[in-house]
Amino acid sequence: MANTVLYLKAKQNAEVMQERVCVKDIASVYCADKAVCAKARALKIYQFGEKDRKRQVISVLKVIEQIESQCQGVSVESLGENDILIELVNVDEHKGFLQWLKLTFVAAVSFFGTGFTIMAFHNDISVNKIFSHVYELVMGYPSDGYSILEVSYSIGLAAGIILFFNHIGGRRITKDPTPIEVEMRVYETDVNKALIETADREGKSIDA
Repeated sequence: MANTVLYLKAKQNAEVMQERVCVKDIASVYCADKAVCAKARALKIYQFGEKDRKRQVISVLKVIEQIESQCQGVSVESLGENDILIELVNVDEHKGFLQWLKLTFVAAVSFFGTGFTIMAFHNDISVNKIFSHVYELVMGYPSDGYSILEVSYSIGLAAGIILFFNHIGGRRITKDPTPIEVEMRVYETDVNKALIETADREGKSIDA
């Protein structure tokens, strides 16, 4: 095992479904020596207890220390994150009627909330009066009801929403991530950093 280099790419956030946390659960591992790679991947890094918090921050230095102590003659090079946020997830908690109820509630709030926002915006800028005024300027006489302007605007609004969210039903239009997906990833990254920094300030992170 002399002069063997092992490359470690740690994740920023790792979700596990079992109390025993191994290197393979929190990082990608590569080594030319397959035996060393397999041994490193199987090393236990942390064990959640019944009364422990369901989140734990571990420094990558602790992971490197564990690997190098168990694999003699191996040098570890870290290519990923400096700290890893481990979350113990109970899959059974996310099943059943309550989960469907939460999903229905969020969908209803999003649908009706968005609809109310659009209507309030249109009412605020008096879009009907604007269309009537434009119609009268172009045609020379006032509209006697809904005109081509309202119909075109409604179609354009629906098409714009579909293109913005990049989905038609369950199908993606393009391979690009939607603005919502981008913002969710940014939010997730910010939350992970905040949790890691909080654990570090409180001295609850596991370090070498």
